[in-house]
Amino acid sequence: MKLFCMDLDNTIIYSYRHDIGEHKRNVEIYQGREVSFVTDRTYELLLKMREQFLLVPVSTRTIEQYSRIDLGIGSFPYALVCNGGVLLRDGERDQNWYEESKKAIEESLPALARAADFLKRDPRRIFELRFIEDLFLFTKCEEPGQVTKELEMLLAGEPVTVYHNGIKVYAVPRNLSKGRAVERLCEALKPEKLLAAGDSGFDSSMVEIADPGLVPAGFSDRYHPVGNVREMPGNRVFSEEALETALALSAKESRPRIV
Repeated sequence: MKLFCMDLDNTIIYSYRHDIGEHKRNVEIYQGREVSFVTDRTYELLLKMREQFLLVPVSTRTIEQYSRIDLGIGSFPYALVCNGGVLLRDGERDQNWYEESKKAIEESLPALARAADFLKRDPRRIFELRFIEDLFLFTKCEEPGQVTKELEMLLAGEPVTVYHNGIKVYAVPRNLSKGRAVERLCEALKPEKLLAAGDSGFDSSMVEIADPGLVPAGFSDRYHPVGNVREMPGNRVFSEEALETALALSAKESRPRIV
């Protein structure tokens, strides 16, 4: 069995703010509005991918946010949400997995409490502070880059990583990474091959353990990953380039060797 672990936002799906061309289909509706899309080509490639890989979405989205997505290719036997802290099996929450995630982040809880206190008092915060599934912190801030730098200084040496994506700011336990979640899943499923695709710092740990990890052009300059990470050319939408590369790699490995 070949496993393909894929981030969703900006890897497979794109918000209405992104120009991905006219040939696209809606995959998420929120408050009556079409908010996320895939290109028609991505949809076709996902159908082909399902024939050769076990596809596993790996997202920082909450369960509720993930449940809004319908790629139109059928349900997924496994999905990792909340940055890997929650495993959905056929859409149902795996409680044992969640309890193991909670135990793994115990050493990070004091640092998370310090981060929460900082963010609660920060006048640049423009959104409520959320402790997602009691796993990691999320909010939105003005000057997110500066807020992130100050949080990093406050938490220097602590087992917590701080990210920002646009105005979104996160404080995440080191043991709550997509890479560790994928490793846990592989321990259970024992795939013969692992590929992964992702576009952000949240995805670095996941693409670094894949063979290969597929990332967009410029990823290495931003995040300095290690491992077998392959950048796409950046000539088209990343989702199309990544899925086409995965299919080409699978076809190459399946081709009989001539001796």
